Amino acid sequence: MEKQFKKETICIQSGWKPKKGEPRVLPIYQSTTFKYETSEQMGKLFDLEESGYFYTRLQNPTNDFVAQKICELEGGVAAMLTSSGQAANYYAVFNICEAGGHVIMSSTVYGGTFNLLTVTMKKMGITCTVIDPDCSEEELNAAFQENTKCVLAETIANPALVVLDIEKFAKAAHAHQVPLIIDNTFATPINCNPFEWGADIVTHSTTKYMDGHAMSVGGAIVDSGNFDWEAAGDKFPGLTTPDDSYHGVTYTKQFGKGAYITKATVQLMRDLGSIQAPQNAFLLNVGLETLPLRMERHCANAQAVAEFLEKHEKVAWVNYPGLKSNKYYALAQKYLPKGSCGVISFGLKGGRAAAEKMMDKLSLAAIVTHVADARTCVLHPASHTHRQMTDEQLLEAGVAPDLIRFSVGIEHVDDIIADLEQALESV
Repeated sequence: MEKQFKKETICIQSGWKPKKGEPRVLPIYQSTTFKYETSEQMGKLFDLEESGYFYTRLQNPTNDFVAQKICELEGGVAAMLTSSGQAANYYAVFNICEAGGHVIMSSTVYGGTFNLLTVTMKKMGITCTVIDPDCSEEELNAAFQENTKCVLAETIANPALVVLDIEKFAKAAHAHQVPLIIDNTFATPINCNPFEWGADIVTHSTTKYMDGHAMSVGGAIVDSGNFDWEAAGDKFPGLTTPDDSYHGVTYTKQFGKGAYITKATVQLMRDLGSIQAPQNAFLLNVGLETLPLRMERHCANAQAVAEFLEKHEKVAWVNYPGLKSNKYYALAQKYLPKGSCGVISFGLKGGRAAAEKMMDKLSLAAIVTHVADARTCVLHPASHTHRQMTDEQLLEAGVAPDLIRFSVGIEHVDDIIADLEQALESV
């Protein structure tokens, strides 16, 4: 059995393992298609009797080596890359929830995910119950219906920074024989492995900390292999009964613990095509190599910035799980003992107008619709990422109208604080 390396080593050594005479660095397989010697060889691939590559829309070696690395970091059995984090969340849910199905979702998830489940997937005949992540076990259990197929939440909510009680949600999901899907984007596998706390499937927007340099959009889905699809009765026919669109294959019988990711690949990726470009997977792999170093710096810088803001006379409130005064400090110590993330949210005593004025005065921190990369950046979610929401929905999602989302980069922390200090003087 191969030695299980520490995460810092996995980030460098896992995935691509060159043989004699092969490139040391992961190659970009920039090809749409792959050659075979006989018609029979190609036929076996299409019958899923053999594994291999025939068209990049389904699978590509560059992508698969990077997915393997992410899978190892999360402690899963199988993984796949997608074109974006949005595509990852869509595939993760749609793989097991069709028209007539029902999803339970945390109210504080990222605005794009909220819209995906409550608006777009609603048009597909999938209903969604939105629930407060701080709800009681009784309230959570009451949200389940006969047709519930999964529960979806985030380790650390974007941008509300709610730390999820993963064990509470996993316990409820499993009591009702459905999987818990956790978006682990903000924490990354460096700071939290949701599988260790009972989650079944993990998703990522690799666009954020994993890439780390705002260069490539992407997503990932990882399956723990722990959920028993067949034991859940007839809840998941797509996995446990023959697929007529693929020669009558029954995924759980033919692929065992690999059933979920295999179905997502050969069925959803085949039909919907949200593949990550091999070039983007290559850039993602470069980012993954320094992920542990960057997360350590992001968290240390964010802690210092949060402590500075908490003491500032013009700041009304600060939300960061690393602060002892924070509502989620205890949960963060349990699930994120090495640190949470580099994102802070705060509000000013002058309200929304003061927030906009202060942001315009920042020089080092850029106003961008991005978060979680090497550069410090800032955003006003109510005006930008969450602007499709009503004030009532904003508050339900944990996004106050005056909330400033401040993504602390890996620059020198003194320079980040100095930039904030001069901008706050203008308010």
